[in-house]
Amino acid sequence: MDDREIPPREARERQRQGALLVDIREAHERVSGQAEGALAIARGELEADPARHLRGPGVEVLLICQLGKRSLAAAEALRAAGFVQVRSVAGGTVRWAEEGLPLVRPELPAGEADFLERYSRHLRLAEVGLEGQQRLQDAHVLLAGAGGLGSPAAFYLAAAGVGHLRLVDDDVVDRSNLQRQILHTEASIGTSKVESARERLAALNPRIEVEPVRERITAANVEGLLEGIDVVLDGSDNFPLRYLLNDACVKLGKPLVYGAVQRFEGQASVFDAGRRRGRCPCYRCLFPEPPPPQFAPSCAEAGVLGVLPGIVGLLQAAETVKLLLGIGEPLAGRLLQFDALSMRFREVRLAPDPDCPLCAPGRPFPGYIDYARFCATGG
Repeated sequence: MDDREIPPREARERQRQGALLVDIREAHERVSGQAEGALAIARGELEADPARHLRGPGVEVLLICQLGKRSLAAAEALRAAGFVQVRSVAGGTVRWAEEGLPLVRPELPAGEADFLERYSRHLRLAEVGLEGQQRLQDAHVLLAGAGGLGSPAAFYLAAAGVGHLRLVDDDVVDRSNLQRQILHTEASIGTSKVESARERLAALNPRIEVEPVRERITAANVEGLLEGIDVVLDGSDNFPLRYLLNDACVKLGKPLVYGAVQRFEGQASVFDAGRRRGRCPCYRCLFPEPPPPQFAPSCAEAGVLGVLPGIVGLLQAAETVKLLLGIGEPLAGRLLQFDALSMRFREVRLAPDPDCPLCAPGRPFPGYIDYARFCATGG
């Protein structure tokens, strides 16, 4: 240890003798405990105007962070600003606690403390931070289906703090669902899937609002269900609903996070033609016509590996969070395919169809159709 650092016990003794101990972590990091007697000043704020917070250049200042790295860098910055008696507490708050030195929890309103502690790992990410987490808290996501794809997606969106989840499913829990639909339990058999899901999600994160809608999505109600929604997550298991959701999202300008599974294979994408017409494809650009029924059997007919919807549903949740935060590169214009048996991912580039009957630039919305008939006849 060089003279720029000081062990925690020695720092505690110097503090008793009048040295100023400053915790330079962010507020969410201090929720779990900070060194007793430390003054809480975030590093950025302290470095921006040290004279405002410190008694003078001659005062002895001891800086503490989580592990000791940020406080060492901050100490260098303060010395460069003329504060010569500045050292960093080696090992930070972690070592302070390990050595049995006293910690205190800052007094915060209950709701604020819960927010900062619950989302502390998000808040440490520069791409999320406080502003991004608040954006997630204000977001509204519709999940079409509370089954194999909707289950893992809903769990992780709830855990991430997406403030309003609208779950739409008209089905009830069956024992055969439990192999993959992890929102539900043995005790849920025979009950509404959306109510079962609401109970589990509320137990995971009581801060969020879960709106259960026990309805079948149709052309008559789809626009009402999408009202106020920021992102639509397609957890459906049939082609008529996929086409309906796609058409409504293009018309209303909503991003659609797509996922599908069968046997040992799955795929995911983002269709954002409603907001980026001519630049991003829609679902109809990928599938202008539905495949014949014999080439697209349902999971009930063909079976599905139980963990597969979990993998694809998590990919959908990740894409949803990225869209809400405006970070990273969404899967718009890309189809990600996954083979669980070979454990391989493959990416296919998707271009918007300039002649798409739905999303071609300048083309008016053609209206909703009889989707069941459209899919039954193969277009």
